[in-house]
Amino acid sequence: MPKMKTHSGAKKRFKLTAKGKVKARHAMKSHILGKKNSKRRRRLDEPVMLVKGDARRAKDLLGK
Repeated sequence: MPKMKTHSGAKKRFKLTAKGKVKARHAMKSHILGKKNSKRRRRLDEPVMLVKGDARRAKDLLGK
């Protein structure tokens, strides 16, 4: 049986923590930042932990 390949897009977007949670970055942070206030931009800087259903799918794509 051939090895399972890691999804290239997923490995660039998600990281696993030591406890197995899936860490990602917020959306809406790449452009059109002038209309977003500083507090909102700072909040979007923080990484986000995916909820259980999304985390399961991300782990499957990562081969974990």
